[in-house]
Amino acid sequence: MHGGQILVLLLALFFGLAAGLVGCFALMKRMLLAGDVISHLALPGLGVAFLLKINPLVGGAATLFLGTLLVWQLQKKTGLATDATIGVVFATALAIGAAVTPREDLIDALFGELQEISLRGFLLGFAATLFVALSTFLLKDRLALSVFSPDLAAATGMNVNRVNLCFLLVFSLTVLVGLRFMGTLLASALIILPAATARQLTGKLPRFLLASSALSLVSVLAGFLLNAFVFKLSTVGPTIVIVSALLFGLSLAKRRA
Repeated sequence: MHGGQILVLLLALFFGLAAGLVGCFALMKRMLLAGDVISHLALPGLGVAFLLKINPLVGGAATLFLGTLLVWQLQKKTGLATDATIGVVFATALAIGAAVTPREDLIDALFGELQEISLRGFLLGFAATLFVALSTFLLKDRLALSVFSPDLAAATGMNVNRVNLCFLLVFSLTVLVGLRFMGTLLASALIILPAATARQLTGKLPRFLLASSALSLVSVLAGFLLNAFVFKLSTVGPTIVIVSALLFGLSLAKRRA
C-alpha cells in the first residue's frame, strides 16, 4: 500500500468516526432513513459536474447543501415532518440526477470509486471530519434536549429550528466526505448501521457515542481489507456496508441471548 492509498484509508477512517457520532443523534431524532435520502441530494450536482468535466465533489456539495436548506425551509413553512419534506425533495433530486448524469459515470456516482487522493484533498476531507466531530460535541447537549424535551428547550430560549438546521448541515457535510468512495447510495450507510448497532448494546449517551464510532471504524478497516484481499472491487463501499450489516446482525443475536 503506497502513499495515495494510505491517504484514502485514513480519510475513510476519519469519515467513519464522524459518521458514527452523527448517526447517534440522527437515530435519536428518528431521521436515520431520512438521512439515507439526504445523500441522494448530491446526485444532480455530481451529474452536472461530470458533464462539465469538473470535480464531482464540487457539484455534489452544491446540490447537497442547497437541498438540505430547502428541506429545512419546507419543514419550517409547511409543518411537515423531516421525513416527509426530505421525501419530496428526494424524488425530484433522484429524477434530475438520473437524467443528467452520463451513463458511463452513473455507477461511480451511485456507488463511488476507489481512487487515490492528493494531499490537498486529504487535508480538506480531514478538516471537514474534524469540523463535524467538534460541531457534534458542541451541539450534543442542545440536540439531546431538543430530542427529549422540545418544550423545555424552547422554554430555555433555545432556537430549536436553528439547532435542527445546524445538525442537518453537519449531517450533509458528513455525507459529502463519504461520497468519494461510497457514492450517493451508500454514503449514509455508516451513519445508519453503526448507530443502530450501538443502540442494541447500550442506552447511555457517552457509551452510545463511543460504541457507534468504534463500530464505524471497525467497519471501514475490515471493509478495506476484505476488498483488498477478497472482493477486489473498484469501490470499497459495498464491503464496508456488508461488514457493518454483519455487526448489526451480531448485536441482535447478542441481545436475544
